[in-house]
Amino acid sequence: MAKKDAKKFAREFFETVDLCPECGSRELFLDSTRGELICARCGLVVREHIVDPGPEWRAFTAEEREKRARTGGPMTPTIHDKGLSTVIDWRDRDALGRKLSPVRRAQIYRLRKWQIRTRVHNSIDRNLTFALAELDRLTSQLQLPKPVKDEAALLYRGAVIGGMIRGRSIEAMIAASVYAACRLHGVPRTLDEISKESRVNKKELGRCYRLLLRRLDVNVPGCDPVVFVGRFGEELNLSGKVLRLAIDIVRRARELGLTAGKDPTGLAAAAIYIAGIVEGERRTQREIAEIAHVTEVTVRNRYKELIKQLDIKIEP
Repeated sequence: MAKKDAKKFAREFFETVDLCPECGSRELFLDSTRGELICARCGLVVREHIVDPGPEWRAFTAEEREKRARTGGPMTPTIHDKGLSTVIDWRDRDALGRKLSPVRRAQIYRLRKWQIRTRVHNSIDRNLTFALAELDRLTSQLQLPKPVKDEAALLYRGAVIGGMIRGRSIEAMIAASVYAACRLHGVPRTLDEISKESRVNKKELGRCYRLLLRRLDVNVPGCDPVVFVGRFGEELNLSGKVLRLAIDIVRRARELGLTAGKDPTGLAAAAIYIAGIVEGERRTQREIAEIAHVTEVTVRNRYKELIKQLDIKIEP
């Protein structure tokens, strides 16, 4: 077939069919088993011999599908080589599950050893291997979703490429990347929580976080106290009515400019304390302060400011 005729054939074959040429119906359905496009009204085969782009094999369970698939997982920034390298299984068995012979086992051992060496062949790869393992541990401890983990991995990769890791703790830079990713995705995690789980000093963590923002030119939005209200309220077993009122208090305070320069967790804690009193689900300042990781003095000061500026009447 000439090149021009082949292009014409391909264009006509893959042309979208909207109407049945026999009855004019738009009720067409594709029979993938037969490879035919059929009119549901009159039964006319509008198109036949349609190529199936799917695999030639069938699978009836998830395990069978995974075993027969010939492709790997998608690229991911949470692995130092982005998941593109080959992985040689540690089990000395073939594709059918049979044990390998001693000679073949020795060959696979040498292949596995050189495969590990080629995956980690420079200082950046060694750094990323250790750092991303720490990232996996930290995000698991903090129960963070996958988008936050991917964002943190990208930020850390930018820090490695930008030469910001030299002379600094890998754990501190990973913790700073996780905190920045949480801020970017609106996930309510405080600096104290990340410092505690990462075993990094809060002062050092804050220093690495500011360096990360400055050198990578990352625009992190201001932390909204509203995102902490739901989380704190759930841990305090408060009803939805109390949480709605607390969110309303925070939004009114923001409209009056009372949130500027204030710790968002302290404002959320004070709003919850006020809402609990108003709705008859009172929690002590100590309980709320422990959940919010602030002092009772902070809760008390923010509480006094809010009831004064918002003119909220609290019955003794």
